[in-house]
Order: sequence, then structure tokens, then C-alpha cells
Amino acid sequence: MRYPKTVNTLACLIARPLSEARARGKRTAPLGGRRGRRNRSQRGMTLLELIVASFVLLILASAALPVVRVTIVRSKEAQLHKALREIRNAIDRYKDYGDLHLIRVEVGNEGYPPDLDTLVKPVQIGANRKVRFLRRIPVDPMTGRADWNLQSIQDDADSTSWGGSNVFDVHSKSQGTALDGTHYAEW
Repeated sequence: MRYPKTVNTLACLIARPLSEARARGKRTAPLGGRRGRRNRSQRGMTLLELIVASFVLLILASAALPVVRVTIVRSKEAQLHKALREIRNAIDRYKDYGDLHLIRVEVGNEGYPPDLDTLVKPVQIGANRKVRFLRRIPVDPMTGRADWNLQSIQDDADSTSWGGSNVFDVHSKSQGTALDGTHYAEW
């Protein structure tokens, strides 16, 4: 059984140069076929292939762009959750130390810190021990600053302004909307 002419020609293009190269003592055949030349129809094919490949890559990149944007927003939201949890845990620990009378608290603060800087500064506990509740005030990833909306224990639950007497809770100053539809300032 004989192969069709195109398959036979393809086999010859691969096998002959390889056998000729081995006869000369070389391991591989020279690139580009027998004589290293291409037909006229083969010359233009590379440009067309390059254009098609570029077009396919452009379509794939434009399809991946929204996914990348959502991934970036999702990571910023995770950083915001972590920063809020860190500050709120520090406020709770400060309150616990105040309730146990390990640190001095001002009258009317109910054991909450007067501001966020108090959580960063060392606080005297007993005669010879100092404690810091935060190493630094975390940066709000949505605004890019270490500036937070504060809420005191005397403020209303839905209040957006801080009474100034103590820090009961913190919120982001960002007015943006999260991926789940809630506002960052409500977190």
C-alpha cells in the first residue's frame, strides 16, 4: 500500500535530510528542509499565523482582565477585614485590661481607649511592665491611609461622626461598595 503523495512528500521532507545528515556524521538534520528554502506559498503563511496568534492572545487577555480586577478588589477586601479585626481585637484587649484595673482609665471612658494612638503607645501596667496593643495603626487598603472612622460608646449606632471621648469601634472611610453589595463604611 502506498501513501498519498502529500504524506509521502511530508515523510521525505523529514526522513531524507535526517538520513543524509547522519551519513555525513551529524546528529540532526539542517533546519528548513532539503535546501533551506521555502516555497512562495509557505513564505506568507508565517505572517498570517502571527496575526492569528496575536488576535487569539488579545481575545484571551481581554477576557482575563475583569477576572484580574475582581481578584484585586477581593484581596483588598480581605486586607480590610484583617485590619478591622486587628484594631477591634486591640480595643477589646485594652477594655479587658481596663476592666481588670490593670491600666488607668479616665472616668467616663468605660475602659475604652481615648484614641487609636493610645493603642500604639506603651501603656504602663503595674510597677515595671509596659504593654502595646498595636505595633502600628493599620492602613485602610481602600483609602491607602491609616485614617479610620471612629465610634465612641456614647455615639448612636448609625452615627457617622465621632463623639471624641473614647474609641468603641472603627470603620473604613471609603465610600465604595464591596463585591457583596454592602458599603465598606458599614463593615
